[in-house]
Order: sequence, then structure tokens, then C-alpha cells
Amino acid sequence: MAAPIFKVVNVTKVFGKNIVLKNINLEVQAGEILGIIGASGSGKTTLLRTLVGFYKPENGEVLFRIKPVIESKTASFQPVSKMQTVLKHLYGFAPQEHSFYEKLTVKENLEYFASLYNLEKQEIKANIDSLLEFMGLKQFKNMVSEKLSGGMARRLDIACSLVHEPAVLILDEPTADLDPLLRKHILWLVKKINEQGTTIIIASHNLKELETLCHRIAFLHNGRIITVGTPQELKARFSNKKTIRVESHPGRYESLIQELKSKLESSGVKFEVVSVEGTELVIETRQVDACLKQVLKVFESFGETIIDLKIEHPSLDDIFVELTRDLNKKV
Repeated sequence: MAAPIFKVVNVTKVFGKNIVLKNINLEVQAGEILGIIGASGSGKTTLLRTLVGFYKPENGEVLFRIKPVIESKTASFQPVSKMQTVLKHLYGFAPQEHSFYEKLTVKENLEYFASLYNLEKQEIKANIDSLLEFMGLKQFKNMVSEKLSGGMARRLDIACSLVHEPAVLILDEPTADLDPLLRKHILWLVKKINEQGTTIIIASHNLKELETLCHRIAFLHNGRIITVGTPQELKARFSNKKTIRVESHPGRYESLIQELKSKLESSGVKFEVVSVEGTELVIETRQVDACLKQVLKVFESFGETIIDLKIEHPSLDDIFVELTRDLNKKV
């Protein structure tokens, strides 16, 4: 496992009387894509800005490892609050709001942001040419930025944050307000950027998008990290309940439901839902094998021909909703 590049240690951030982040502990590993998932108002943007020192926490500290020491147990970490000049050259930040200048062309924006990092002219030109090609903006380089479509504007935001070749790229809701095709393209770009060695931290409220993209995911709820892990770890840890979906002919589901509930209850099989969705009978249970045996018996006794049968594991979206629902009940 790669050494951490960021360490967030007991961080609390307060605005007025509002505690936005509450004792956050989190590590960002070099080379990974870390997803920070939470509903609007959960503290995602505040966490990102605290991570890079834009906000100073009231309690705790954010530490950053300057030199990329691989597999090192003695890597030197420094507080981001005391090394802003160095740190700004090592990360790129693409906020949710567009950060480029609308009256400048695409190329002029890239030239401006590159100039902030004291790069040599030859290096600036090479970086810009490479980014225009990679981000699919080459043919639009002389277009005034205010005329860009939503997808092109988002690509320019990311390009501006990459123009100095940072070790870490931070993205705040990069697919917000984009149509499904453009969202898919942006996520493809994020994956390609990561494959070139860049550590990526991406905040979003859309778990479905990030489930197959991120190496690890942190669930943020009401300013607290409630769990962190790989998508596989999170599913294994929290996905006890599964869904059985059966489609049959002639599909006398209303009668089947009554008999099935009776059989499940008499056999001691626990279930939460038995209902009809479209052309399918749906059962939610934590005892899949025992439940499935009763389903097959009941369908056979009714002379139903099974056309399709599938068992679904909860998505990370389902798990997050259930976790937050349970937490809200405890408040």
C-alpha cells in the first residue's frame, strides 16, 4: 500500500455557531482516487478547502507529505498551514464553480494560470499543448471561454488545475449539472489522469458514478466521516440485506404474495418487503438461501413458470442511505 500523502487529524471546523466538520480523521494515499461522498450541506467543500489550507481548523491539524516517499514508514509530514507556498505548487483544485476568466480565451486562461507557478516559457507551452490535446480542447483554444458549453467549461476548469502538473488533483462536484454523456466523459478523463500517477480527491453526492471509479470512498454525514473503505469492503461490511427479483408467467402476483408471506412466516424466514414492481415480484431479505427455497416452492405450487430470477446486492447508494437513516434515528 502506498504511503499517505495527506493526514487529517481530529479536525473540527466552525463557522459562527455552526460546526461544519466534527473531529475528522482521514488519510489520503498517494496514487489513489479517493471519493468523498455526502449529501448537500454535509461538509464536503469545507473539508476540501480545509485539506489544502484555505480554511484553518479550530481544532486538529492537516498534515502533508512533501516528498513522495514510497512505502516509507518515516515519511516527514508538515502542517499545511505552515507550508502554503510549497503546497500550492503540489496540488490543483477545480472547485464546483467555474474558476477561469470568461473574457479570456481557453488558451489565455491556461497561460494565465501557468504563469502563477513560475514555470519556464518552454514548459508552459508544452504543458498547454498537451492539456489542450488531452482534454479535447485543442480546436477551441481561441474561443472566448464564456461561449463554452457546460462540458467544455468543466474540462477547462480541470485543465487549469493541471497546468502546473500537480501531484494531487482535487475536484469538487466535477459532474454537477452535466448530462449523462458528459458526466461519463469527465469521469473517464479523471481515470486517465489518475493512471498517469496523479492522486485524486473527488467530492460528490452521486455514489453511483463513483462506485466503479474510486479506489476508496469516505462517507461524510453531518460533518462526520462515518466510514471509509474500498467499494468492496463497504459492501461486505454493510450489505446484509439482498433483493430477490422474480418474473414469471402468468404472473398471478397478488395471490402469490399472500401465500409467500404465509410460507416465509411459518418457516421462520425473516423478510422486510414482498411487493410487485412492474413485471417482477420483489422480496428483500437477509436470509437469501432460505427465502429462495420458499419462493421456488410457492411458484411451483401455483403453476408459475419462472422467466427470470436474480439476486441483487445493495449498491453503495443503498448502503449510504441506510447508514444515514440509522444515524438520523439516533439523533
